Amino acid sequence: MADNGPNSDHDPNGSPGRKPPPPKFRMSRPVMGWTGMILVALMVAMIVGNSIPTATEISIDRFWKDAEAGYISEIVITDDAIRGKYLPNKPQGTPASQKSSEFNCPYNTLMSVDAIQQRLRKIAPSTTIKYKESRQTLINMLVNIIPWLLIFAFIWFVVFRQLRSSAGGAGMLGNFGRSRHRVSNKELTNITFKDVAGIEEAKQEVTEIIEFLKNPKKFQRLGGRVPRGVLLVGEPGCGKTLMAKAMAGEADVPFFSISGADFVEMFVGVGASRVRDLFKSAKENSPCIIFLDEIDAVGRRRGTAYGGGGHDEREQTLNAILVEMDGFDTSDQVIVIAATNREDILDPALTRPGRFDRTVYVPLPDLKGRLEILKVHARKIKLSPDVDLMRLARGTPMFSGAELSAIINESAIIATMLNKDMVEMEDLEEARDKIRYGRSNKSRKIEEKERIATAYHEAGHAVLQVVLEDSDPLHKVTIIPRGQALGATMSLPEKDRYGYAKRWLNATMRVMCGGRIAEEKHCGDISSGAAMDIEQVTRLARAMVIEWGMSDKLGFVKYSPLDRNEFGLGEKAYSDDTAHDIDDEVRRLSTEAYADATRLLEENWNNVVAVAEALLKHESLNADEVAKLCRGEALDKPTLSGLIAEEKPPSPPVAQARPITKPPAPDFPGGSLPQPG
Repeated sequence: MADNGPNSDHDPNGSPGRKPPPPKFRMSRPVMGWTGMILVALMVAMIVGNSIPTATEISIDRFWKDAEAGYISEIVITDDAIRGKYLPNKPQGTPASQKSSEFNCPYNTLMSVDAIQQRLRKIAPSTTIKYKESRQTLINMLVNIIPWLLIFAFIWFVVFRQLRSSAGGAGMLGNFGRSRHRVSNKELTNITFKDVAGIEEAKQEVTEIIEFLKNPKKFQRLGGRVPRGVLLVGEPGCGKTLMAKAMAGEADVPFFSISGADFVEMFVGVGASRVRDLFKSAKENSPCIIFLDEIDAVGRRRGTAYGGGGHDEREQTLNAILVEMDGFDTSDQVIVIAATNREDILDPALTRPGRFDRTVYVPLPDLKGRLEILKVHARKIKLSPDVDLMRLARGTPMFSGAELSAIINESAIIATMLNKDMVEMEDLEEARDKIRYGRSNKSRKIEEKERIATAYHEAGHAVLQVVLEDSDPLHKVTIIPRGQALGATMSLPEKDRYGYAKRWLNATMRVMCGGRIAEEKHCGDISSGAAMDIEQVTRLARAMVIEWGMSDKLGFVKYSPLDRNEFGLGEKAYSDDTAHDIDDEVRRLSTEAYADATRLLEENWNNVVAVAEALLKHESLNADEVAKLCRGEALDKPTLSGLIAEEKPPSPPVAQARPITKPPAPDFPGGSLPQPG
């Protein structure tokens, strides 16, 4: 293309017979409201109780003097203290408290109660004397302690109990050590190999693993051991997760799925604890499948800079995975499946035999695979009889399964917004262009000068793509803004390309240069619209020099880094003089492509003008229309302004003006005058 523009907890449903996790404690709003009211009431009671006047403490000598003076009206003797009340008219000079008329006088317990009573009868015969056992001491102590006990009980019940409940009974921080995997079975996922298309070789490679999960005794009879782990490697969206679910569905076993990022927490050792919990749960529910998605999150190559400053949580998690996979017995019917698109950064101890014994590559689908994938996803929508899925599959090279699924879904949305009864072929093509190139912005207002520059830019690409035999066939050229681009020239490869020939690379670089050349020749100026073209030409030229050995000067040598560290970077494996030679060769290839493209456009400039003028009228042209213009033929395609004019209702006919005729003069009698009016 050339453009012109700048986790959850354990699922008890998935493992029959497994003990479900304890329910989480959640306090409802009414309970929280009543609890708050009780706490407020207790606080108010404590404050009021502290503000009520209490009995005044007096000494035993003061007590005998007041009793002899007759100031005391009532006396209660207990085992350790004398309590009583003063008379209402006690003198103001007494040391009794002015706040309370009651007093409390502790005494020496060596003095007997009988001796106190005898002495009081002598010095205060008129005072009422009573004796009471001191049983209220414990009650008074409880009254003072109960509010604090209630407060601590509330804190324990609400905070600690809630944390323990959420942790599944494993302590306050036990929830961190529990695995966050999700468990599903065939009834929940309902995915089998009939839902997986386009990767037939990968499906055949995992057939014996499914057979082992169905009938393990068949393999144990001869002493064979099924691989402990399978590593699925492929580009994003190729169907690695779908493949793992289909394996579980075909074998009809529980499916434990967890992401590599779910093992990592800020507490060191939590990831290892979750790994142990995951494998323990899997062994209890065997036969089963453990699926570790994005294993590179914890399985990176170990080294000095692994922890990024001493944090070795990922390394401990990786060690736990290695130990658990080594601990499998031949009778353990547990298969570990991991998926990644960064196989180059995985630790060698993880991919050695005995852990992940088998590596299954899930590639991008070929033409036949894309057709099968489109058929699988097209079952869910209503297609028009004129839809050609083979044509769509041919027009989507290097598309992943996820992108093909998105095309079907987007086409259904487009047809729905247009109030159609079925999805038509034009809806599928629009959805494909939207997924790959972005949404079309037909309402964007563009200045006429910039619009003309865009038309000649895209015409330069299109004409070179028609002229050069080694380039991909032209599919469509448009100046309708799509995404961030003001225009686009789309190609349609005749076949899937897994390798790049030098002729194709040279032709592609010349096509990329055509936009800038045509724009400069017509407008007399250049713009930033060729930024993407320059990037693609530079990337291809540099890859030809340092990756593919296509430079005669530098020879059959690879100059890109051979070994990469855990960060994906490699050291420069050549000298500074070689670096200058590489830059010179990249510049030479780009310059030759630009000069050759200039010569070709000079020879075919009339075709460029014809295509550009047609783009300004019609905005979009397909390959047949561009070829017809290059042959000097005229297009019978209606223009955009003509289509708009046809949609307007016809204006009513204008009535023709009639000639004005004067009426004949009236015949008045002689000598008379005409009357007014």
